[in-house]
Amino acid sequence: MFGGTVRGGRPVVTLTIIALCAVSWVLQLVTGGEWTQRWAFAPSVGLDEPWRFLTAAFLHSTSPLHILFNMYALWLVGPFLEQAFGRARFVALYVLSAVGGSVGYLLLATPTIDGGWNSAVVGASGAVFGLFGAIIPALRRMGRNATQIVVLIAINMAIPFLFPGIAWQAHLGGLVVGLAMGAGFAAAPRERQALVAWALPTAVAVVLLGATLWKYASVGWL
Repeated sequence: MFGGTVRGGRPVVTLTIIALCAVSWVLQLVTGGEWTQRWAFAPSVGLDEPWRFLTAAFLHSTSPLHILFNMYALWLVGPFLEQAFGRARFVALYVLSAVGGSVGYLLLATPTIDGGWNSAVVGASGAVFGLFGAIIPALRRMGRNATQIVVLIAINMAIPFLFPGIAWQAHLGGLVVGLAMGAGFAAAPRERQALVAWALPTAVAVVLLGATLWKYASVGWL
C-alpha cells in the first residue's frame, strides 16, 4: 500500500536497531561512562560534534528499565512499520526521528551552559515517539483504528511532567518528525511513492538542519 517491498521473515532492521542499542548499553556499563560521554548529545557540544544528534539514540541510562522500555516499545511498532513502509523508508523514519528528538531538545531546552544546553540526553525515546507518530496516519490509511496509539502517546507525553529528569522536548521532536513522515508516506499517490520515498526524508533533513543552524545562530553560536 505504501510502496515498500513486501518481505517475509524477520524484521531485520528492527532487530538490528535493538542489537545495536543492547551492545551500546553493555559498552556504557563496562567503560564506566566513557562510552556515554563520547556519544551522548548535549546542545553545548552538538555544533562541534554533530553526529551526537543521532548517536545519543543508541545510548540509555544505566538503569535497565530505560532500555527495556524503549526496546519493548520499538518491538511493538517497529516490525509493523518496517513491513508496511519497507526497510529503506523505515530506516529513514527511525534515523530522522532520532535526530528530530535531539533537535527538539536543542530548540526547547534552556539555551545556557548552566541550564539545559549542558545536560546530556540519551535514549531511543525520540525515535520511538517518531514511530508512534508515523503509525497513526499509516493505520488511518489502512482503515484501522489508531485510538490506542493516541492514548499511549498521551500517557507517555505526560510521564515527564510527573517524573523529573526525562527530556520531554526530545519526545516531542521525534513525534513531530514521525507524524510528518508517516503522513507523507501514507498520503503519497501510488505513481509518486518512489519519489516521496527519497524526497520526503530529504526535505525533513533540510528542515532539521535549518532549525538547528537557526537556533545556534539565535544565541550567537554561529
